[in-house]
Amino acid sequence: MVIVYSLKRNALSIIFCIFCICLILFSNANFLAAGNGLYLWATAVVPSLFPFFVATELLSNTSLIPFLGKYLSPIMRPLFGVPGEAAFAFLMGMISGYPVGAKIVTNFKENGICTEEEAERMLAFTNNSGPLFIIGTVGVSLFGNSLIGILLFVTHILACITVGIVLNISSKMKNKKANSYGTYTRNSYYKTYTEKNLVFSSKSNYNRNKKSNNTSVSEKEDNFVTFSSLGEVLGKSIMSAIHTTLLIGGFVVIFSVVLSILSQSHVLDYCSNILSPILSILHIPTDFASPILSGIIELTNGVNLVSNVNIKTISINIVICAFLLGFGGLSVLLQVLSIISKSHISIRKYFIGKLLQGVFATCYTLLALEFIPIFQFNL
Repeated sequence: MVIVYSLKRNALSIIFCIFCICLILFSNANFLAAGNGLYLWATAVVPSLFPFFVATELLSNTSLIPFLGKYLSPIMRPLFGVPGEAAFAFLMGMISGYPVGAKIVTNFKENGICTEEEAERMLAFTNNSGPLFIIGTVGVSLFGNSLIGILLFVTHILACITVGIVLNISSKMKNKKANSYGTYTRNSYYKTYTEKNLVFSSKSNYNRNKKSNNTSVSEKEDNFVTFSSLGEVLGKSIMSAIHTTLLIGGFVVIFSVVLSILSQSHVLDYCSNILSPILSILHIPTDFASPILSGIIELTNGVNLVSNVNIKTISINIVICAFLLGFGGLSVLLQVLSIISKSHISIRKYFIGKLLQGVFATCYTLLALEFIPIFQFNL
């Protein structure tokens, strides 16, 4: 019992020590993997994401977010149970790709636009793969067919919308149950989760209203970017974008090395042998075992390997890619965790939401392949 407790307590230390030893043992392969990861980051991630990071930072200093909050709240609140401003996070996350949505949601939480519980649900459906990656990289480059990319992108968006609706319904059911429980404990000092959210929301609204009442129109406009402050805002936006882009680059390189170590040490092969019987039950060829595991760890390498598995029915490759794109991989999950770590947003709901998104994307893709003629690729 003491040994088990000691191992559990020192698990991370042991894992990091093993990682350092593997870096030395497989140094040649790791050197190539790190170089490939760095090349991928420099040629794909920086050109596609860096401009969007700068753009989202600039837009967050304009009146666009309050405008969306005012006019889209009647849609976002009933459908997803979040403020109207969440439409900005959803649209930018959908256009830009991982992890732009996470960065915007974190800013919303820090600025008091949403509660902690709302931020956790927003995170699950606003942080997604972008069209440039899904249609351009996966569809055109990997599968050689833009229609496949369009199919994967459409089912990806439908899946994230479904996740947002499901999480909203789940939240309402929990709040209803909490309110019901609270009626029996009125004299208790305990406050239910819903009551805490209401207190937080009331305080935020009160402070916001108080501030707005004491602030003139000209002072409110000073909070937004003007021609006189454009240089300062642009500089801050670029510095913030550089920080986030470098962070993503570090994750890409590290996870390229991790995949190399798992491959060189044959751990990936052993895990594939464990996964193979499950795939057989689902009537999926066992050749996909290793690519699926790679995709669960790191998305880009995974979809690349899945698309290269040569079988007669290409629809299986497409469906597996749909799941991996919905889930995002552990690399993206840790990127998100690094972004939200200082804002006290839990990663648990995001993880559950991404698993659900992978499942929904798989179902929608299967239905499209089966019933829509233009998407029937098994010729």
